Amino acid sequence: MKKIAIRYKWFLILFIVMLIFTMVNYEIGMKAFGISANSFREVLFLVPPIFIILGLLDVWVPKEFMVKYMGEGCGIKGVILSFILGSAAAGPLYAAFPIAAVFMKKGVSFSNILIFIGAWSTTKIPMFLFEVSSLGPKFAFTRLLINIPGIIIIALILKKLVNKDEQKEIYLNAEKVDC
Repeated sequence: MKKIAIRYKWFLILFIVMLIFTMVNYEIGMKAFGISANSFREVLFLVPPIFIILGLLDVWVPKEFMVKYMGEGCGIKGVILSFILGSAAAGPLYAAFPIAAVFMKKGVSFSNILIFIGAWSTTKIPMFLFEVSSLGPKFAFTRLLINIPGIIIIALILKKLVNKDEQKEIYLNAEKVDC
């Protein structure tokens, strides 16, 4: 029981804080609980499909395939594949990180993982289509054309800033993650 309390201490602390807010101002407290419930539902419906995809990726895609197409020295094809996978993805950004961990286990290069996360966060196809319809094609294409090289530049800069030992530690931590 103590282990569970320690593991979920922040949840428990925030829950108690929300209860106090509800006692002080019932309306704000109930609004906070409503927002929390909506977030919980969103995660509940999003996480299982992501873990199914992760399991399939882990089992069906051999490490050699990922190393060949997205590993160190794969060249432009790895960058393009990282962009395609990130842009075609669905769901919020936090869903990209377990997938990135599986990519690390499969030998995907650090820069391609950064490109994948960058593409997931800024170049999603549904978001692009929404921008075209809402803000116009000129804006949408301009933003996309600025984001693509920006993501690559940021990934290359981060790869240079994060030394090999730190990258190795990140990959070791990814190996420990149970996806």
